[in-house]
Amino acid sequence: MFIICISRLSQIEDDWPGHRLDLFTYPEHYREDVDSVYIPHGVIMDRVERLARYVTEDFGDCITVLCVLKGGYKFCADLVEFIEVLGRNSDKYLETRVEFIRLKSYLNDQSTEELHIIGSRDLSFVRGKSVLIVEAIVDTGKTMKALLKHVETFEPTMVKVAGVSRPPHTHGVGVHYESLKKGAVECGG
Repeated sequence: MFIICISRLSQIEDDWPGHRLDLFTYPEHYREDVDSVYIPHGVIMDRVERLARYVTEDFGDCITVLCVLKGGYKFCADLVEFIEVLGRNSDKYLETRVEFIRLKSYLNDQSTEELHIIGSRDLSFVRGKSVLIVEAIVDTGKTMKALLKHVETFEPTMVKVAGVSRPPHTHGVGVHYESLKKGAVECGG
């Protein structure tokens, strides 16, 4: 297992008011609902691009990306786009196949112990492949732990997890690539 911390972001304190809205353009219909911006879009995209660099370095020449819908879709699309751009602009091209999976592990607003896969449970396409599971937020870690166990039954050669962020208590689930972390952007395993 490895952890690499890259350049520190400014620590975002709980009582920090955020950036003033006059520094940004945003849709008029948000004026009543938004008081400030905590993390500008450009910073987020910079972090996703850095994750793409780490993924490109860590995986061989082929990767199967398993996107957890619905929350992980935009993050996954941005990450895969950066991986493809890096491949076009360097000597390291990473062939990328993207698959989607929908999960349900909540009943109302409470996390449950059971994982329900919406649609096909057959993930045989990961057999013998390097897999990157992309999820927006790894919440309690219970869902990811169950998904990892299910994916492992299909015998991939490697499985790693990428997420935008995760709370500190994720039941021992490692997020290998994390784009937003309080105090630091992290890549680890």
